[in-house]
Amino acid sequence: MFAGPSEVAVIADDSADPRIVAIDLIGQAEHGLDSPAWLFTTSRRVGEEVMKLMPELIADLPDTAREAAETSWRDYGEVILCESREEMARISDEYASEHLEVQTEDLDWWLENLTNYGSLFLGEESTVAFGDKCSGPNHILPTKGAAKYTGGLSVSKFIKICSYQRLTKEANRDVAAVTARLSRLEGMEAHARTGDARLEKYFPQDDFSLQY
Repeated sequence: MFAGPSEVAVIADDSADPRIVAIDLIGQAEHGLDSPAWLFTTSRRVGEEVMKLMPELIADLPDTAREAAETSWRDYGEVILCESREEMARISDEYASEHLEVQTEDLDWWLENLTNYGSLFLGEESTVAFGDKCSGPNHILPTKGAAKYTGGLSVSKFIKICSYQRLTKEANRDVAAVTARLSRLEGMEAHARTGDARLEKYFPQDDFSLQY
């Protein structure tokens, strides 16, 4: 999976505190010159206030952090005004951000309906930096949309998985027949004949309507 640059998205409704939202966006934008920071909101007031606050909050940072956050916000920052929470959830899943904060009412709804994210932070009381530094969940996470198909780093990434199969002759009555039919539909005749051969051998008295 892709690992970097760091990303953050915040989902906010009208109950969100614009200053907290802005500070959290900047908290990840300081990672580098190309770290996206996205706000998805149903509140024009919150969106406009966040955009107003960002420059002054960034300007107050030390030099290195200020340069990174200023460039990231200028080049990769987005505020998207949505009509409903359903639209926010859909857009969020399209972006599939590495870090996703939800600062809204009805947090359980978001937990149930969001699908694509590296790590989810529910409520104003949870922020990405807590996950970065001390709250516990793994924080080597997918970026650049990889959260659509994978989660964060886990022990499963380091485990070799070996699968095996063992079928009975009787099981071949169904499995071999289905395999042969599917293979022919895909134009893979040699595959189909591996099923046919077993049906002929194991069930010589039965008619499976084999077609070569």
